[in-house]
Amino acid sequence: MVIFVTITSKYIFGPVPSRRLGRSLGVNNIPYKHCTYACVYCQIGKTPYMTIEREAYYPWNDIVNEVIRGVKTFGEDNIDYITFVPDGEPTLDINIGREIISIKENTPVKVAVITNGSLLFREDVRNDLYHADTVSIKVDAITESVFKRINRPHLKLKLSEILEGIIEFARNFRGKLLVESMFVHELNDNKEEIDNIANFIVKLRPYKAYIAIPTRPPAEKWVKPSSEKAILIAYNKFTDLLGDCVELLTGYEGASFESISEDPIQGFLSITSVHPMRLDYAYEFLSKNDLDPEKIIKLLLKEGKIIKISYMGHDFILHKIKRS
Repeated sequence: MVIFVTITSKYIFGPVPSRRLGRSLGVNNIPYKHCTYACVYCQIGKTPYMTIEREAYYPWNDIVNEVIRGVKTFGEDNIDYITFVPDGEPTLDINIGREIISIKENTPVKVAVITNGSLLFREDVRNDLYHADTVSIKVDAITESVFKRINRPHLKLKLSEILEGIIEFARNFRGKLLVESMFVHELNDNKEEIDNIANFIVKLRPYKAYIAIPTRPPAEKWVKPSSEKAILIAYNKFTDLLGDCVELLTGYEGASFESISEDPIQGFLSITSVHPMRLDYAYEFLSKNDLDPEKIIKLLLKEGKIIKISYMGHDFILHKIKRS
């Protein structure tokens, strides 16, 4: 059942199905594509705003208040996590720590942060994320040359410092630590790099270690998911070292997209701005809201509000971002 209510959704979206966190109410605390990386596989597209400087992008209390309203509206029992998973790197928000604290003080829902881990060498960033219940960290490469090819980091970032920061965070974090490695064909899926990644992750003692492949349209069209053989090699290596905490993220979350927006079309645009939706799921979402999906999608395409991209045998809908 889809619930519609009167609510302004500037900073939140969903809930959406998450492969890691169940039903997730997303928090978008960063302006479009302000990030420390320009990952070749990024589902949101290329990174026009590369930065490592933390800023107060939005009023932190406005983000908190909107999250609180969203939880009350949709119902705390219908949300597994409030998740900071924005259009860029969430830890660039200098107020993320106080946002997490205030959200936890005012709602009973657990808080998660999905980060690329690039700023965890900073003590202030680590201290901010210690307040979260769950933190998911990206570890795609251990070798400098591979790191630069797949994650394409800000020039001032050093992989050695990043890895040391991740280890320090893992050592002191008391919540659930998740680690995700995205494997891209002929970039980081050779046996040597797989071994390097697995040997590093075992030091973190994660609650879960996820092996992922790109399942949505990537920033670079040439990106392809690793072969079944490479994924099997990675899975065997990871399980040898980490046991049964290893899981594959090689499928889709499902079609149970919903929105807390009163306007289902606006809700649809909010979701697809950060969570590309397969065309068949988009049809189901719009149909559940008593709309003609074919008519609506044609209209939104004509108005330039969405784009349709084909990838791996599926069509995806993305909210087209207007860039200044």
